[in-house]
Amino acid sequence: MIAITLPDGSVKKYEAGSTPMDVAKSISEGLARNVISASYNDTTIESTTPLNEDGSLVLYTWNNEEGKKAFWHSTAHILAQALEALYPHVKLWVGPAIDKGFYYDVDLGEDTISEKDFKTIEDKMLEIARGKHDFKMRSVSKADALSYYKGKNEYKVDLINGLEDGDITFCDHDNFTDLCRGGHIPNTGIVKAVKILSVAGAYYKGDENNKQLTRVYGISFPKQKDLTDYLELLEEAKKRDHRKLGKELELFTFSQRVGQGLPLWLPKGAALRERLENFLKAAQKKAGYEMVVSPHIGQKELYVTSGHYAKYGEDSFKPIQTPNEGEEFMLKPMNCPHHCEMYNSKPWSYKDLPKRFAEFGTVYRYEQSGELHGLTRVRGFTQDDAHIFCTPDQLDKEFKDVIDLVLYVFGSLGFENFTTQVSIRDPKKPEKYIGNLENWEKAEKAIINAVEDKKLDYIIEEGEAAFYGPKLDFMVKDALGRSWQLGTIQVDYNLPERFELTYKGNDNELHRPVMIHRAPFGSMERFIAILLEHTGGNFPLWLMPEQVSILTLSEKYEKYGQKVLNLLENDEIRALVDNRNETIGKKIREAEMNKIPYMLIVGEQEENDGTVSVRKHSEGDLGTMSISEFSNMLQAEVKKDIKEFK
Repeated sequence: MIAITLPDGSVKKYEAGSTPMDVAKSISEGLARNVISASYNDTTIESTTPLNEDGSLVLYTWNNEEGKKAFWHSTAHILAQALEALYPHVKLWVGPAIDKGFYYDVDLGEDTISEKDFKTIEDKMLEIARGKHDFKMRSVSKADALSYYKGKNEYKVDLINGLEDGDITFCDHDNFTDLCRGGHIPNTGIVKAVKILSVAGAYYKGDENNKQLTRVYGISFPKQKDLTDYLELLEEAKKRDHRKLGKELELFTFSQRVGQGLPLWLPKGAALRERLENFLKAAQKKAGYEMVVSPHIGQKELYVTSGHYAKYGEDSFKPIQTPNEGEEFMLKPMNCPHHCEMYNSKPWSYKDLPKRFAEFGTVYRYEQSGELHGLTRVRGFTQDDAHIFCTPDQLDKEFKDVIDLVLYVFGSLGFENFTTQVSIRDPKKPEKYIGNLENWEKAEKAIINAVEDKKLDYIIEEGEAAFYGPKLDFMVKDALGRSWQLGTIQVDYNLPERFELTYKGNDNELHRPVMIHRAPFGSMERFIAILLEHTGGNFPLWLMPEQVSILTLSEKYEKYGQKVLNLLENDEIRALVDNRNETIGKKIREAEMNKIPYMLIVGEQEENDGTVSVRKHSEGDLGTMSISEFSNMLQAEVKKDIKEFK
């Protein structure tokens, strides 16, 4: 008999060789019908994997992220089988599950896949699924695995060459076999609905110098209704796409002449950015931050010292050569080394700490062209960066204060639904990180203590830490239920070591400060993109580039329209006058399309009474009121939205 510990802490005895499905059936038939995958002692396994030793078992259903991952990965196998049936010369590479669905990278040879082929592929996948073929794992020797693929698929041969003998497994279903590590649903019949979403080019191993393969994206569900709901969500997401809205609202643009991934902020977008910056600057001032400015470049040696060059140098913009031999500069990939040197510009005492340096600093990173996406993935972006240098005793309070600042930002911008993720190092890959184990443990403990004291809902993600320290990431859900990483706080013992930062303690000895990295927005570009999609372009009133459009009924009322404008501007309300020779209906429609929150219609009656007729975006007529009443109403709305930071 073996002892199996369940998630609720209970321990049950089972015969050796029992499977996760056997355990599920012993709990309830209803649970067994829904189990699609499992993990044992933190290792993903099949629901049919025999259990031969004591351990902890977690059963996954469609309602678990891990269950969805197994479901989508399994469907990637079905896609691969369908592609082999439809395209006899296809060569498969890899087919993982992703956040929403899955993809498979394939070499189609002379063939191509376009949207007109999607339905054929879907039909073939469903035909395979209806066969209810079991997914079965088997171990294969390295020699046999190589023999199976040799002369047929050089991509799989390359993968196998990188694996250790004894760690190689194949997955079989129906007449299809694939190289696979595992994590599958019991059989293909559980897949009831599939959709091919798109095709794209993807370089083999992500290297632009390698052959470009075809990446086929798809998604699947255990019920047709789930797919229908998802496709409706996709349609809504298309309407909210920040690239589309950014163009329509004239916020930003891109130019091939300027370069890929380098956004150009238009007047309305620049005004939006400025308001966001001023909003955070005001809160930071109250929190004791000091604004600093650093250059866009730095000597290569700066980033060698920080460790950024060793980690990112190969994938960065290449160093800039100067007329002086041997002198090299780099475009700034991070602000933190510059801030370390600012701290180093003078000696500090423990009485001076904490020092909080903040900067809206633009940084540059070379992203591959295939990875660029609107504002969410760019090559030049501005971080709302700050670095706090404090004593170890101050670390807990400073970290919690930063959490408060992030929560204030989210609350003022309508991001109320979020979780947090504590990203720690991967103990199996120490080469990924700098610094000693003791400092890492102290930093990780500090973050976990802070989130627990703040009673934040959090998960721990192993291997997601920055190379110099662990971090707390805020995962925000938008209006469509999509999760985004926004805002990050990091604890760092390592850069102070590398830059030899010190302060004089009360013992009159020199000590190392602890460094906190933080960015509530993350980057201005990505934050605005996500805010655009979250709000559909209907930003909070205080943030809107144009809050009011004054619509004159005819040219006779232009002077009164101007008077209304002046009075609103005196109250710091952002307004414009539409005096065009167009019908009032057209003016209203265009103001609605431009998502202007309020429209004021002025004509003879309004001029005589000193009033305005008020319409609200997407809501319609609010009646007639005096200009001061309208102004007070707007100011009250702004005050309600933007909370005071304490």
